[in-house]
Amino acid sequence: MKSQFPLALTVWLCLWLASCAAPTTTNPAPTKTANETIVVSAAADLTFAFQEIGGLFGQETGVKVVFNFGSTGLLAQQIEQGAPVDLFAAANVAFVEDLEKRGRILPDTKALYAQGRITIWTPEDSPFQFTRLEDLNRPDIKYVAIANPDHAPYGIAAREAMQSAGVWDVLQPKLVLGDNAMTTLQYAQRGDVDVAIVPLSLSVEQKGRYVLIPNELHKPINQALAVIKETKHESAARAFAQFINGPQGRPIMRKYGFILPGETPLK
Repeated sequence: MKSQFPLALTVWLCLWLASCAAPTTTNPAPTKTANETIVVSAAADLTFAFQEIGGLFGQETGVKVVFNFGSTGLLAQQIEQGAPVDLFAAANVAFVEDLEKRGRILPDTKALYAQGRITIWTPEDSPFQFTRLEDLNRPDIKYVAIANPDHAPYGIAAREAMQSAGVWDVLQPKLVLGDNAMTTLQYAQRGDVDVAIVPLSLSVEQKGRYVLIPNELHKPINQALAVIKETKHESAARAFAQFINGPQGRPIMRKYGFILPGETPLK
């Protein structure tokens, strides 16, 4: 009997270990985390793209993504004041770099994820047609909407483009400032203004007409993200950041007109 006991014990251990081992598959399914939610503060130009990416991420991981869309500058202020945010996606890398200097992000998570473009946008039933910024100075154009350049990167780009085209000063009386890129688009959609300068990412899926503004007229709109240092969901926030910049998120970003890291901007 003594000689049989070690063998029996060995067999029992092997069976127990085998039952605990994870099955090996060629394409393992994403790990799902039940009842976990992350809050993402994201620039308004990301509204349509991120809603689609967030839904796909939730399906694959079980993590719910709640978005707070708005002006990058105002979102950065909220984070600085302690807003409970897990991930910040800015429309200008400078705002992420500023939060990094203040010790509010996890530095190794800072990453560029897109470069944006701006357009001249009008509803499809608008009587106006434009080919260049100089056309906005026509006497029959009464109101032109842009995002507020005091805190919105796309508003800054609109101002720079107007300055380069030599129409910033003459258009001042016509300007209507939106809190962010989305509200700027909505002004034009409702007919509150004749035309709006908005991100390409908000133009491509809307019923309307748009003309790309040349990149050369403004500084590059380089967009970056980072996980917030105070997050209580670091793993999930990191996973979503990687998802945006990965094979699942990149095609969706490209669909909405973003130029992705490593790609050449369109003329």
